[in-house]
Amino acid sequence: MKKYTYTEKKDTRSGFGAGLSELGKNNPNVVALCADLTGSLKMDAFAKDHPERFFQIGIAEANMMGIAAGLTIGGKIPFTGTFANFSTGRVYDQIRQSIAYSNKNVKICASHAGLTLGEDGATHQILEDLGLMKMLPGMVVINPCDYNQTKAATIAIAEYVGPVYLRFGRPNVPNFTPNDQKFEIGKAVMLNEGTDVTIFATGHLVWKAIEAGEQLAAQGISVEIINIHTIKPLDNAAVIASAKKTRCVVTAEEHQMNGGLGDSIAQLLARELPTPIEMVAVNDSFGESGTPDQLMTKYGLDTVNIVNAVKKVMSRKPASVVL
Repeated sequence: MKKYTYTEKKDTRSGFGAGLSELGKNNPNVVALCADLTGSLKMDAFAKDHPERFFQIGIAEANMMGIAAGLTIGGKIPFTGTFANFSTGRVYDQIRQSIAYSNKNVKICASHAGLTLGEDGATHQILEDLGLMKMLPGMVVINPCDYNQTKAATIAIAEYVGPVYLRFGRPNVPNFTPNDQKFEIGKAVMLNEGTDVTIFATGHLVWKAIEAGEQLAAQGISVEIINIHTIKPLDNAAVIASAKKTRCVVTAEEHQMNGGLGDSIAQLLARELPTPIEMVAVNDSFGESGTPDQLMTKYGLDTVNIVNAVKKVMSRKPASVVL
């Protein structure tokens, strides 16, 4: 098992803020809009350095999406910022009609996603956003794993022409990916090559997958770990190649089981290469108030549950596969 280490924990929303600030200096077409959460979204530096390109819309998220769509007509590249719940569920009609349907070049940037929003409770802990957004035709959906990858993704999506949903979070998590990485939309990242089982993980669960891989390696189980930072377009080739090799897979995500990464991989494997699969995700439930760690443990999104899922899926692993 390849050894991964980190020197600090950082919040992924700060990676977004750093990436946006860099874009502000290097791309004059980038503009930013925020729905009264400039500090929470770490958009302060951009707002200070480029006040003529920053628009404080206030608590009017639907209006923000409409303005963003309009700005693209003049060649601007708008980045909208608010909590994930307000970036998707509250404004789904506006995104569908004004952005996705007409393929507008809007970057919908969403913080405080999932259970790790913590004490703010179930009404703010959206666990359906990836599913909502990936169902929209033409929408790219990205869920990076740490500060460095979020910064790189923020910079990369400015070069992509078309609507993008970029999801990140509030808690401090291990920052372990390279600070000089090149982010490739739709290209999975191999973290550890293995032969017994594959773990496909996204977002905050990537580090948990690494921890699980270390524990399983100590028990003699060879785990392949792949970081799926882009939910859509999914890296079909990487998924199929790994599933052919290990013949059983686990998915891990901070999202509902229905509609998330596991759902996408299960659909792909059902069509191309039927393979035993277990999903570590929230099982048809809303969240509740609590610390991020408490909630991740209660709802089964932790290292222990990934280890257990691996052992369960390996018990169903076929002895051979017909290709």
